Amino acid sequence: MKLKAVILVGGPEKGTRFRPLSLDVPKPLFPIAGFPLIHHHIEACSKIPEVTEILLIGFFQPTDSIKRFVRRERQKYGKNISYLQEYTMLGTAGCIYHFRDVIMNGGTDAFFLMFSDVFCDFPLLQIMDFKEKFMPYVMMTVQVPQAQSLQYGCAGIHPNTNEVVHYIEKPDTFVSCDVNAGVYLLSTDIFEQIGMLFQRKHRPSISGNQEYEKTDDSSNGLGKIVLETELLPRLAGTGKLFAFKADTFWLNVKSAGSALHANRAILEMYKSTHPNRLNDDKNCIGNVAIHPTAEVDPTAMLGPHVTIGAGVIIGKGVRVKNSMILEGAIMKDHCCILNSIIGWNSMVGEWSRVEGTPTEIDPNVSHATTDNFYLFDEHGRLRPSITILGRDVTVPSEVVVRNSIVMPNKNINRGFKNQILL
Repeated sequence: MKLKAVILVGGPEKGTRFRPLSLDVPKPLFPIAGFPLIHHHIEACSKIPEVTEILLIGFFQPTDSIKRFVRRERQKYGKNISYLQEYTMLGTAGCIYHFRDVIMNGGTDAFFLMFSDVFCDFPLLQIMDFKEKFMPYVMMTVQVPQAQSLQYGCAGIHPNTNEVVHYIEKPDTFVSCDVNAGVYLLSTDIFEQIGMLFQRKHRPSISGNQEYEKTDDSSNGLGKIVLETELLPRLAGTGKLFAFKADTFWLNVKSAGSALHANRAILEMYKSTHPNRLNDDKNCIGNVAIHPTAEVDPTAMLGPHVTIGAGVIIGKGVRVKNSMILEGAIMKDHCCILNSIIGWNSMVGEWSRVEGTPTEIDPNVSHATTDNFYLFDEHGRLRPSITILGRDVTVPSEVVVRNSIVMPNKNINRGFKNQILL
């Protein structure tokens, strides 16, 4: 079977909840556990011999950072990896339909479709083994607590055949604990299904072919075709859509705070998948990943759940726990970093504390969602959160910054609690 992999990376209009971290790099390139988020998707796809090509589709401009990333990944894994830019936001089904000729080029039989903001151990081989000839479309599902299911696409699954008999995106009332995990294995005849939807929504072009037209329809949203809300509900109950029920850790990386939990999960997985990426120095507790170019004083104490980026300087007596220190940051002597993300080239002064108090997630639940890292609750009240410093933020000596978000290029002059510093 000839396979390709398609990873949907979105665009600048998406990922607003990932600010201020997405102000400097596209969200899919944000480093988690030492590597850009979509690196983990590409790494999983590269392990499948049948996958001949990996396509990234998004609305981001092809910046130098994206080009460098694609070039590095291509060299690292020896796969044909390309970035395809949409001319407008076409939706999760519309974008693959627009590039259907590229996806089907070379006689592709089927393709993996993955959303860039989900993370798990990506059981792609198991999904391939699960898919039978009579299953044209397979959707990976995971189970979440009933209270969280309303935030996701819920699937009614036949207990004997695993056919998806009912599907609804973000229902108003409880439907099922089985939710869409954002990983699919689709036969290429999915484009016929999307094409029928397309014909309902668009006029034929002058040539008579059904193609997207750069009209006001695209800008006002009529040009989008959304997989989750328009296609999956139509396929459910037709005998064509089946669920691969994954019994694995899964999370949705939506908010900036959720990156911290993703960092923790990926570091834990490194123990079995990439133990060489974890440091076993005497001053490291639990899972800690330190870039080779970072300078860490031997009297500093790091961990658990800590990632130290390239060129970071960690001074004497520094304590870092459950945090990410991004490239070029400086942690001066005896400062304390807890439950926080320290942005690129930021500096925390001597004896200062930067800390957050994130909502704990039950470690016994294998599928955890992370939307509970928002700074405000459903009533608009501030609630415990992690602390995030944007790029080039300076924290003076002997102050405390707790449960706050600091936008880039700020030189704060005192401590803060439960604040957003614009």
